[in-house]
Amino acid sequence: MFVTKPAPEATAAPSRARYLLDVVRGALMGTAETVPGVSGGTVALIVGVYATLLTSAGHLLSGVRRAVVDLVRRRDLADAKAEFALVRWRVVLPVLIGMFAALLLMAGLMEGLVSAYPVHTKGLFFGLVLASLWVPFSMAARAPVRRPGARPWGPGALAAAVLAAVASYTVVSLPPADVDSNPVIIVVAAALAISALVVPGLSGSFILLTFGLYETTLAAVNDRDLGYVGLFVLGALVGLASIVKLLQWLLEHWQRITLVILTGAMAGSLRALWPWQTEDRSLLPPADGAWQVALLAVAGFAVVVVALVIERRVSAAHAATQPDDAPKSPVNA
Repeated sequence: MFVTKPAPEATAAPSRARYLLDVVRGALMGTAETVPGVSGGTVALIVGVYATLLTSAGHLLSGVRRAVVDLVRRRDLADAKAEFALVRWRVVLPVLIGMFAALLLMAGLMEGLVSAYPVHTKGLFFGLVLASLWVPFSMAARAPVRRPGARPWGPGALAAAVLAAVASYTVVSLPPADVDSNPVIIVVAAALAISALVVPGLSGSFILLTFGLYETTLAAVNDRDLGYVGLFVLGALVGLASIVKLLQWLLEHWQRITLVILTGAMAGSLRALWPWQTEDRSLLPPADGAWQVALLAVAGFAVVVVALVIERRVSAAHAATQPDDAPKSPVNA
């Protein structure tokens, strides 16, 4: 099983350093979501909290649904409380704090960097996402197979990854639109963008760019436009409710093929980060300053490699302090 329920006796209180690490993880996810083409879900995979966040979100949504039903039927909230108890609050809350703090603090900075240095910024994150492909690839390789003797990355898996890559490549090739930011469009765009946050390889910021709402949304965050932000939050909740449970079910019952498809989707999404593109997203060959962009891509690649090594060591040290029956992270197992 991809998702395991924590045993009460196996959960030790996290240290302050662990809380701080989770805040930093959330900050990295929030920063990534301000950059078109970079997925917060990808960063969650890199830093080892993807499964925890997805599973917790699924239990939270189930708890809210059961609470509403029980209140309407005037029953006790035992079932809802049981779902809420399965949420890994000690991880989720620090991650959310870091993510929203980064969104507020980094929105203006990233807006300026993307506008002033679009080619260099894309080069940096191209290397970052390229290195990130190792995470779902290795997870798929370790996932159990349904047929004895079958290879995790056999011809069927490779074909599924290629199809996912082609689909992702096609989506990120769509030219940006220019639509009016009316309430319906804001809610729909937010629902799709937050779904992209959950799915590694798809960028919420890129979805907003496709709708023509990227700069408008960043400006609303920077200007504290509560009306716009409120509509965006409503759309985000709709998106979460529609995608989280589906993805949780897929990872629980079809873990390997789901990870294979996520790997392909991430690979196809690299098209969005090719540094040299026209305004309608047509690809161009490398131009002047290509060596600088290449160096930044190498730097982004190296950052992810270092992050993976640190995360593995931190997780190993944390696991060493847990009882033998404590659940292991599927990312680092």
